Amino acid sequence: MKIAIVLFEGFTALDAIGPYQMLCYTPGAETFFVAEKTGPVADDTGALVLVAGRTLAEVSAPDVLVVPGGPGQEKQMENETLLGWLRTADAATTWTTSVCTGSLLLAAAGLLRGRRATSHWLAVDTLRTYGAEPTGERVVTDGKYVTAAGVSSGIDMGLTLAGRLVDDRFAQSVQLLTEYDPRPPYDAGSADKAPADLVAEMRDGSRFLTR
Repeated sequence: MKIAIVLFEGFTALDAIGPYQMLCYTPGAETFFVAEKTGPVADDTGALVLVAGRTLAEVSAPDVLVVPGGPGQEKQMENETLLGWLRTADAATTWTTSVCTGSLLLAAAGLLRGRRATSHWLAVDTLRTYGAEPTGERVVTDGKYVTAAGVSSGIDMGLTLAGRLVDDRFAQSVQLLTEYDPRPPYDAGSADKAPADLVAEMRDGSRFLTR
């Protein structure tokens, strides 16, 4: 089984690493990073790089496809090299998945038309532009397509997929091994729970995290 995680300049690190950590234990599976060119690919901070060991051209038929999001996704929305590859890879996959705004890339490739899907809360409504049905759920499964909401949701998506690829017992063992038992110090992890003024600032672009 081949599990391919796509990289592009400006991806968000946890979008890729979260699913990777949940899926890399899958028995009989090879989990790897793929990009247009092999070598280091910088995340959205420029401070962290992951290494793509294979090019898109070298991986035409993965069993599982994971597409992360991040600020760099916007530049990829008309990159026909990537979008064409997504369509080709999808024709062979058992599961086609995304995290955060990675779903917009799947949508731009025409893969989510008529399907329920999610994305980061600031971007989820954009899915409608591409014929998808946006939903605010954390992880959405529609046929073989599994989309996750923002960033940390990729961990949940990875566990969901681990259960589908093997079984619930295996997914539970991964969750226990990684001690994924989140108890955040704040209850502001969604637009429905966060202070309304903070949500408004995020929506109008006047407040962004700085590094």
